[in-house]
Amino acid sequence: MILAVDIGNSDIVLGVFIRGEWRHIWRNPTEAYLEAEQTFRQCAHEEKLDLSKAQQVIMSSVVPGVSPTMDRVMHRLTNQPLLWVDAKLFRRMPMLIDNPDEIGSDLVANSIAGFDRVGQAHIVVDFGTALTFTVVDDSGKIVGVNIAPGLKTAFRALFQNTAQIPQVPLEFPASAIGKNTAHALQAGIMLGYVGLVREVIAQIRAEYPQPLKVVATGGLSNIMTPLFDDFDVRERTLTLDGLRLLGVRYGTFGMGVG
Repeated sequence: MILAVDIGNSDIVLGVFIRGEWRHIWRNPTEAYLEAEQTFRQCAHEEKLDLSKAQQVIMSSVVPGVSPTMDRVMHRLTNQPLLWVDAKLFRRMPMLIDNPDEIGSDLVANSIAGFDRVGQAHIVVDFGTALTFTVVDDSGKIVGVNIAPGLKTAFRALFQNTAQIPQVPLEFPASAIGKNTAHALQAGIMLGYVGLVREVIAQIRAEYPQPLKVVATGGLSNIMTPLFDDFDVRERTLTLDGLRLLGVRYGTFGMGVG
């Protein structure tokens, strides 16, 4: 049993990898990180899993303020040493960017898993709190990153900062011409993001000297139906897969926070 923990801006995700597959994926809102230990204990109890039997625990975080607490939580849950995917580990990895210490650990994990899936130069498009495009060369090195606000972030910004804007479901409308407020928001944001993704991919491909496949991930990747033909691979567990592969590659290096 391998445990991978991805601390993102929206959720803390714990994946349980058993006999070649992710058997369980549990989530706790990041803003409620103080409840994560109780949440994961309850999930393990319901599934009759003893987390202390994990052979390896790999963690990554893009929320530094939550990392020390989750380090202690996972130690209590597993009583195992933890491999942190962080700047200390990045220094052992070749990257073709200006400041490797600044890159998000989730993007590093995505690049590793993406290369494992397609085996060539590619772009990982991650539909998360941020919409990210990570460019990876044909040897698996990160070449660069493109970042835009995520879908939910865009909707939330309008809802919080604009009067008389309702919350609406993340669904594609039947028409690009909105007939009511909810329809108008869906037409503008959902269809707009299709254009955004296609344009960014097109610009990257125009600049990059080799063919690039496209790997999509993130919680919202499966609702972006107009883009399905633009993706060579869709894999919601890509980040967890990358953390697991980093655990295989780097073993016990980097135990502890920071």
